[in-house]
Amino acid sequence: MEQLSVTARNRRRLWITFGLTFTYFLVEVIGGLLTNSLALLADAAHMLTDVGGLGLALFAAWMSTKPATPTKTYGYYRVEILAALANAVVLFLVSFYILYEAYRRFQDPPDVQSLPMLAVAAVGLVVNLIGIWMLRASAAESLNMQGAFLEVVSDLLGSIGVIVAGAIMWTTGWYYADPLFSVVIGLFILPRTWKLMLQAVDVLLEATPAHISLAAVEQALLAVEGVAAVHDLHAWTITSGIEALSAHLVLADDVQPQTAAGVVDRAAAALQDKFKIDHSTIQIERPGQRKNEPNF
Repeated sequence: MEQLSVTARNRRRLWITFGLTFTYFLVEVIGGLLTNSLALLADAAHMLTDVGGLGLALFAAWMSTKPATPTKTYGYYRVEILAALANAVVLFLVSFYILYEAYRRFQDPPDVQSLPMLAVAAVGLVVNLIGIWMLRASAAESLNMQGAFLEVVSDLLGSIGVIVAGAIMWTTGWYYADPLFSVVIGLFILPRTWKLMLQAVDVLLEATPAHISLAAVEQALLAVEGVAAVHDLHAWTITSGIEALSAHLVLADDVQPQTAAGVVDRAAAALQDKFKIDHSTIQIERPGQRKNEPNF
């Protein structure tokens, strides 16, 4: 299998986004400590998950290019899905910590140096906009890239929240704005993180891809000349953008053994044309051949 994964095709964009994100993360941590802003530190925590997430995505991109081996016949494509799952777990932990710290600050809101906080957040807004522009196209094609993209989006919103909170504190002196906007940042990312985690788990469980209907696939195979019945039909995702399928096709009574290969070729072509499935394994059976076989 020589097909490059979506992440592998976007390594240069990932590297640029990683460099910008890591540099700004350092700036934001220093700014948060100097200004005593939880909102800024919360945004820095999300930025740290960006750094880790983008690092995982880059590692997955490198691993996915390694060739298949006799012990890993699909190669290392699934490393991308594991990276997406790891990103989701880290995002959950960071969000819950931010909510906890915000609760503590609601009890006793500290003074925050709002003007420097605004300046740091404004730089972060620009960095995140560049990251979103770099990753937006590939986010729809890969769970791993989607995980990295979501983290950058969450930090963009975090930067906006920090700017709004800083403006409120600067003009009114209402320091509850700092933990309040930290809560907004934490809550916003949770449902999106949950969706990402479910998608990654589905791939690892080899669930049927969401955009493929097995009923439609079965009808397409039954419409192939020479096919009388279809059973043991399975479709799964190897990694984002690469689907596979296996099926048993029962030949029609009038199909001769020497023409069975043509049936397989027509079935594979139908799967590729109608469902974009390039990796199919098709077993041919004569009528009445199947006896007491398990149906997984």
